[in-house]
Amino acid sequence: MRNFGSKLFVLFVAVAIVAGLAYAFVPRPVEVDLVTVDRGTVRVTVDEDGKTRIRERYVVSAPLNGRILRIGLDPGDKVEAGKTLLTMIEPRDPELLDARSIAEAEARVKASEATLRQVEPELEKARLQQGFAEAEVTRIRKAFEGNGVSQSELENAELLFHQRSEELRSTKLSEEIARFELEQARAALMRSRPRPDGKLPPNKATAATTANPLPVAEGNGNSPEETNVAGTSDDENNGWNFPIYSPINGSVLRVLQESTAVVTPGTSLVELGDPSDLEVEIDVLSRDAAKIHQGDEVILEHWGGATPLKGRVRVVEPSGFTKISTLGVEEQRVWVIVDLVDTPDERPTLGDGYRVEARIVIDEARNVLKIPTSALFRAGEEPAVFRVENGAVQQRTVNVGRQNGLEAEIVEGLAEGDQVVLHPSDQIEDGVKVRQR
Repeated sequence: MRNFGSKLFVLFVAVAIVAGLAYAFVPRPVEVDLVTVDRGTVRVTVDEDGKTRIRERYVVSAPLNGRILRIGLDPGDKVEAGKTLLTMIEPRDPELLDARSIAEAEARVKASEATLRQVEPELEKARLQQGFAEAEVTRIRKAFEGNGVSQSELENAELLFHQRSEELRSTKLSEEIARFELEQARAALMRSRPRPDGKLPPNKATAATTANPLPVAEGNGNSPEETNVAGTSDDENNGWNFPIYSPINGSVLRVLQESTAVVTPGTSLVELGDPSDLEVEIDVLSRDAAKIHQGDEVILEHWGGATPLKGRVRVVEPSGFTKISTLGVEEQRVWVIVDLVDTPDERPTLGDGYRVEARIVIDEARNVLKIPTSALFRAGEEPAVFRVENGAVQQRTVNVGRQNGLEAEIVEGLAEGDQVVLHPSDQIEDGVKVRQR
């Protein structure tokens, strides 16, 4: 009886060992990630970085030579067209003279004074001769009326009177010229002198005034406008000062010449624009630009807001340019300009020169079967997937339509609700059991 129990125990142990070995060699299901084929929209996009820019920019420049007063405006300050005074231009002080120039200028003053003194006796002589000729012609006319002189004598007297009158007028002009030359010589001797109080006049650049509003300059698109504004006299500063007003309603973008300085015509002073009037510039590869058309939808992401912004392609510029990539490769790229569809209230924090990630939609299919592109692999020359059926996978060739980097449209080979394997590894092949990870 004891022997029978021992044999039964040995048999039980042997069966357990065989069962364990059999279980150990039975194939186990491979853990995989599965995705269900469903319907949706597949967008084919061109993805590039873009940058915002203000649509209309204005560069206000100096209209004439002079000294501008310090511009008290800062970037971000609001301006009104024809009302906000940007700065004033006042006449320049005379140039400083060295010792030689001063001596030459003083000599020219003395020469002009001598010329004037020389002309004065000539003027007096001409005045006396003209007075004598006038009295003589009056006397001869009376004598002619009484037949005391001949017609010839009267004509000679009148001719002499006209000659003396013209000589007097010529001498007066010479005297005026001598006075002007003296004034010019004295002006050349002027040197730079400080103001009586040693200070510049109060800076009016930050004031807003409605007096004498000036015409508003208009922009022509993307290129900056240079705006010159006429000036008016300012008796307070003893000279002619030229005010420059804002040509637009908007904000100050940059102050290009902040401090008081002597400027020449065309010197850029202030750059203005409307920060709410934005567009986006995107440079894309030329081969991608050929697929983009006016009116294409654009999705702008990672701009700093909670939701993406929408835009529309306004223009694909007709000429490209060469750009060196980060890998040192020459690329032909093209600018694509995008108008923002969202209102400024929906993007209040977006400003000029901000970076955005743009997705330009060049093709779109709605209500189509789609799967992630990570489920696709190549089986020879054809795309294929591993479809799961009854816990085992089957390799199936599919016909792929539109696809982007994330999703692919399935034209043929799968049905809605089918499950396919994501990222199939080398452990996956026909008939292999799988289970959801």
